[in-house]
Amino acid sequence: MDIQENFVNKVANSGLITFNLEDYYHTGERVVYDIKDNLFHGLMLKEKDFREFIKTHDWTAYTGKNIAVICSADAIVPTWAYMLLANRMKPYANEVVFGNLETLESVLFAKALAKVDLGAFEGERVVIKGCADIDVPVSAYVEITALLTPVVKSIMYGEPCSTVPIYKRKD
Repeated sequence: MDIQENFVNKVANSGLITFNLEDYYHTGERVVYDIKDNLFHGLMLKEKDFREFIKTHDWTAYTGKNIAVICSADAIVPTWAYMLLANRMKPYANEVVFGNLETLESVLFAKALAKVDLGAFEGERVVIKGCADIDVPVSAYVEITALLTPVVKSIMYGEPCSTVPIYKRKD
């Protein structure tokens, strides 16, 4: 007697849409620019010297890069110095932020997620993929949850075969 079992892929038939944050990762190189290298004796910024640096530095080295601008020295750096850096870097760089690499990553994801067509998720059951090959910041999970909540039927976190419920619209 030959018994053939029919296997049903319940995950494939569930109607769940998987949202993978890895798809929104910007692949450009991440660079930290530490303004401490422009400080006089590591203590203060001399405006004349800094403006000369701004004029003569090869800014093309930042082409296509994502730049986090920081000051790791215990020094007071005037706001205009960061503004001058951003002004010179931005025509070449993909992104320039004030803050560390974590801040940069959060900004990159926030900008990418702001472009998501939320209408495509109207009334849908969405699983925000949990396991990632890249380090997706928590801020990206928070951002996509905030964006999807007003439009979806439900949000889950994890993998389609094993999810944690996050939100379910009350009909």
